[in-house]
Amino acid sequence: MPRPDSPHVHPTAIVSSEARLAEDVAVGPFALIDGPVVVGAGSVIGPHVHLIGPLTLGTGNRLHTGCVFGDEPQHLAYKGEPTNVHIGNGNTFREGVTVHRGMPVGAGPGTGTTVIGNNNLFMVNSHVAHDCRVGNHSVFANGAVIGGHAQIADRVLLSGNTAVHQFCQVGTLALLGGTAAISQDLPPFWIIQGGINVVHGINVIGMRRAGFPAAEIQAVRHAYKLLNRSGMTVPSAIEVLEAEYGTMPAIRTLIAFIHGAKRGITLARGKADFENEV
Repeated sequence: MPRPDSPHVHPTAIVSSEARLAEDVAVGPFALIDGPVVVGAGSVIGPHVHLIGPLTLGTGNRLHTGCVFGDEPQHLAYKGEPTNVHIGNGNTFREGVTVHRGMPVGAGPGTGTTVIGNNNLFMVNSHVAHDCRVGNHSVFANGAVIGGHAQIADRVLLSGNTAVHQFCQVGTLALLGGTAAISQDLPPFWIIQGGINVVHGINVIGMRRAGFPAAEIQAVRHAYKLLNRSGMTVPSAIEVLEAEYGTMPAIRTLIAFIHGAKRGITLARGKADFENEV
């Protein structure tokens, strides 16, 4: 690991003797690395960043000014237990991002760990609460926040000042438009736009960019209409989808998500834009 007098560590930074940093990790002015923190190669720790162990950062992460990772959960039942944060590779965290450690195992649904995957972008002042699970290649825009135990799949977009209620799940390629919020599980490929749980079509452009063929996109459109506009119950709509499109990966992903939903799924309540391409 780099010595405190390493050219990669600013002289005003404080690095705990318990920390383990790869040789090329850069640590900026007034950063504080506190306790058992592991930082992988190619990472950059910006000015005034505070890292609190137990915490693991993979390779190639970039933390801009004022990030705070590994601080205590905002939960009244937390009593100082040594839970942790685990972050993968290639993530970018802009100014003021906060990531809290997990709740201890045995304290209700506590898992002990907050987990973030790879190649995500967290913009200014976004927040990941205790025990959350964030996948890969997602974007949290400025002020996006997710509550405790939320699960965010791959390639999700949370626009500015959006909110995900605790314990909610957000499926792959789902999109929350600016200031939107959810208190139920948001299925893959669906868009929430304005208000709480206001469904507004499917993320066609996101699906195209992810390489889904036109036939699968059309099948997801049909699934959206069946679930939101046909008057069918959700189980009946799923039976139709399994019979017509059951071999398509996108439909299998959608059905599996609905079967695994624990808070119910968001459904359209008013006129929806089926062809919304965001």
